[in-house]
Amino acid sequence: METDKRLIVNSNNGNLLNELIKSLNECESFYFSVAFINFSGLQLLLDSLKEAEYREIKGKIITSTYLNFTEVKALEKIRTFNNIDLKVFHNFDEKGFHTKVYIFEYQDTFKIIIGSANITQSALKSNIEWNVEIVSKNESNFIKEVLKEYNYLWKISEEATDEFLNEYQNFLKTINKSRPMSQLTFERNYIVPNRMQKRAIESLERLRNYGESKALVIAATGTGKTYMSAFDVKNYKPKKLLFVVHREEILKKALETFKFLLPNENITFGLLTGNTKDKNADYIFSTIQTLSRCYHEFGKEEFEYIIYDEAHHTTSPSYQIVMNYFIPKFMLGMTATPERSDNMNVFELFNNNVAIEVRLHEALEENLIIPFHYFGITDIEGIDLSDVDIDDIAEITKRLNVNKRVDFIIERMNFYSHDGDKRKCLGFCASIEHAKYMADEFTKRGYPSVYLHGEHSPDERTYFINRLEDDKDELQVIFSVDIFNEGVDIPSINTVLMLRPTSSPIVFIQQLGRGLRKHESKSFLTVLDFIGNHSKVFLIAIALNGSRYYDKESLKVAVSTGFANMPGATHIQMDEISKERILEQIDRENFNSLKYLREEYFEFKKMNQRKIPYLLMDYLKYDGAPDPVKFINREKTYLHFLAKTEKKEGIKKLLLNDAFERTLKDLSARLPLKRIYELVILKILLEQHEITMKEAKSEILKHVEKVDDDSIRHAFEVLNQDYCDRGQINRGAKLLEIKNGKVSRTEMFYLVLQHDQYRKYIKDVIHYGIFRYEKEFKRDYYGVPHFKLYEQYQMMDVALLSNYRKVHSSFRGSGLLTNGNEYFLFIDLHKEANIKESINYKDKFIDRRYFQWQTPNSTAQSSERGQSIIFNQVRGIHLHLFARKYREIDGKTEPYIYIGKGNTVHYEGEKPITVKLELEHEIPANLYTEFTQMV
Repeated sequence: METDKRLIVNSNNGNLLNELIKSLNECESFYFSVAFINFSGLQLLLDSLKEAEYREIKGKIITSTYLNFTEVKALEKIRTFNNIDLKVFHNFDEKGFHTKVYIFEYQDTFKIIIGSANITQSALKSNIEWNVEIVSKNESNFIKEVLKEYNYLWKISEEATDEFLNEYQNFLKTINKSRPMSQLTFERNYIVPNRMQKRAIESLERLRNYGESKALVIAATGTGKTYMSAFDVKNYKPKKLLFVVHREEILKKALETFKFLLPNENITFGLLTGNTKDKNADYIFSTIQTLSRCYHEFGKEEFEYIIYDEAHHTTSPSYQIVMNYFIPKFMLGMTATPERSDNMNVFELFNNNVAIEVRLHEALEENLIIPFHYFGITDIEGIDLSDVDIDDIAEITKRLNVNKRVDFIIERMNFYSHDGDKRKCLGFCASIEHAKYMADEFTKRGYPSVYLHGEHSPDERTYFINRLEDDKDELQVIFSVDIFNEGVDIPSINTVLMLRPTSSPIVFIQQLGRGLRKHESKSFLTVLDFIGNHSKVFLIAIALNGSRYYDKESLKVAVSTGFANMPGATHIQMDEISKERILEQIDRENFNSLKYLREEYFEFKKMNQRKIPYLLMDYLKYDGAPDPVKFINREKTYLHFLAKTEKKEGIKKLLLNDAFERTLKDLSARLPLKRIYELVILKILLEQHEITMKEAKSEILKHVEKVDDDSIRHAFEVLNQDYCDRGQINRGAKLLEIKNGKVSRTEMFYLVLQHDQYRKYIKDVIHYGIFRYEKEFKRDYYGVPHFKLYEQYQMMDVALLSNYRKVHSSFRGSGLLTNGNEYFLFIDLHKEANIKESINYKDKFIDRRYFQWQTPNSTAQSSERGQSIIFNQVRGIHLHLFARKYREIDGKTEPYIYIGKGNTVHYEGEKPITVKLELEHEIPANLYTEFTQMV
């Protein structure tokens, strides 16, 4: 008799891979019949299959050569397991083979998962697949029928012998050679912008419509920035175009891309380099080295559209000469890392207009780069880094240069293997000595390797990179120190070895990013991270988390659930020792302490070429950079944090001016923005004395798709301090005033702005606030109240965003606050141990759709408020739910997370009333887990 049935789909709530791993770890034997097996899927199951082998759990696997999709490499790997018998269905007799069944045997039951999913990374994790799990007693008719059919297939399938696999491999090579290219690739004429490119093009068009003439695009390497610029040029249709880059090899690829996307006989294309001088072409592609010597031969307004690729170089003198000379109608900068020099800010060069920013996590979501399979491996016993300063490179090198560690790395590298035929691997090392040692030892063991570092010339690096990418060359691994962290394009890399302690999330992400560019030879990147017992292991979790805006609880849940929020087929797996080590360190660390914040700051400063990052905008340069708002929360302004951390007299002197300090504190307290109106208004007032409603609306529309007039009026009133209490007025800075119907900046704000240094830091806060708002909220309109689902809010934010027209500081201290028909429910899910029983409300998630909430203990069912809550839909009352797991973590008050509106579907009890609310939006699985799981 069947005892249980359920549907398994790939979603945020789980996937087939999780079910297979769980079942393999619990069963007494297993039997698979799967039409297609490729290595991208098998690699995700290797550790579970190895564990089954260790437990002496027997298994049988049937697959097929149907459609020639199954990979020989995957079959060869399965054959290395002593506990698994493998057969291949090959005798089709004009029949296809399309089974997908996973059978697990237990003591007196069988679990059968049958459906649509093969063993591929996408089928196991991200594809739309339907698989039904059926658990039934051994003697059921269904189980007997399935086993009978399985045994029949086993009988007629062929042993996966060496001879068979060699024949199959040779056959695959033959058909790959003979297959026409048109069958292997998309027809080129049909290339259209991807989602990132569409968003960027729309943003650029919008900026131009509002009179902007400059913009910057920030996107990870390999996400298609050059194609995006070509699509935008195709839309813009300039008569003359100038494309400027730093390196000639990029230039030629860019020229080919533009020619391909703009097949117009009326446009001529030309190169301007050391060897080629096509100065009369319509669209000129030039290196900056050549252009800086002959720019004066062109008219200042000759080019309507100028593109600066690798725009982080635009602060250098050679670029500045060119940029100051030309006056295009539109100028576009493109970069993966918008670094700046001491004296110049890349963002300012492009008027602080960022058309789009796409970092690693978002690039994975948009399928702009390939997924990665990350395996966190506890380093070999005997490698003790617990008492070593992570910056003591010499001592770390000494302890890592151990023969048995090399053997262990090679053993793990061979176990997990890689996608593609040839291993093309980058190994990141702690020092030159370490890199040389690894290259020598790998080569001795039959894995040809070299090491590269900063003293090798560009030509030497290019030579070895070309060898690594050449399928016929024996070179397998390049060990390096720092030079491949960023700015190097090696598309076919299929393996990354992280062999040094992680000291920075930025470096970790840069190293990871080296292998994520799409390439025809791979469908995923294998990342092997050998995790030691040093004191900063937890930084790995911060890097993998995908957001710089983290807290202790969210990190712990992410680690314990294997970073289930990672998009697509990306897979993150840590062994239990590494996982426990990271969780223990997270638990001990106080992420809000001055000690931790100083360490985080100085590590970022080291990445910033050891220059002081004076501006908030500096933190936008690198994926994985710390969140500077944490520094502001600690010391009221970023400049105060710098003054305490760097002990620079010049910074302290600036803060002696009372008007400037109050202005900076007022602006900084608004970060991170939850409504953009106020800072956009102040941005206008940086340049002019008065502002009209029409001007404000027009400027705000550059950043959001729709503007609410009442909210603009409310923003004016907020800046006029209409809703400040006496203490806020005394401590704050009034930057705007409303007199006789006119809105203008105050005398104090005007005087502060006359000082160049004061003005620089005020502009920085305003531009950073606007940029971060656009990143987090995009251009979406959320109505009034202006709440975004699953965004973080403080109580006073709610007053602002609901256009509350009383003192905003009164929005505090109660679990229920109201503004007209808008009711705001503030909920602490886990109450403090010493809380009074009278307010120890039994609030909880019933499931992802329903929430139990208790009203304030003075609320009776018959009261006006009670009736409004009970019959909220009839009365037109909107119940907004804000929840947080804990009130406080490490001494810092936690924000609430907006989980949307709810409607009362059941109620009982008096003072308090226990209410069952149905949420309008089912809460995402990862957030539900974060709220409910205790780690």
